[in-house]
Amino acid sequence: QLQASGGGLVQPGGSLRLSCAASGSIFSINTMGWYRQAPGKQRELVAVITSDAMTNYADSVKGRFTISRDNAKNTGYLRMNSLKPEDTAVYYCNAEMKSTRSSPTITRWGQGTQVTVSS
Repeated sequence: QLQASGGGLVQPGGSLRLSCAASGSIFSINTMGWYRQAPGKQRELVAVITSDAMTNYADSVKGRFTISRDNAKNTGYLRMNSLKPEDTAVYYCNAEMKSTRSSPTITRWGQGTQVTVSS
């Protein structure tokens, strides 16, 4: 399973770091990603990172957000700087995981963590 944490209330211009910890039987984790969903809007991709640390970002967060991962800890991170009110959303993490060498790759989702940017 995946456990997302680190959300909260922050003022515009502030920073937060989200974490996404995978637990249980894990053989490998391929791509990890962060998505967000604001009220009344569809869930959108924020950033992804592959197993060899290649990254991709939504245009709206480039230069402000940084995705990273610690493979030894089976944990992904999203560092968010220069936060804006329009970044307010529930942030979800996901990961493509295999529980054993022979098992299929399954995409799992975390439960979401609320990020609110407001003065």
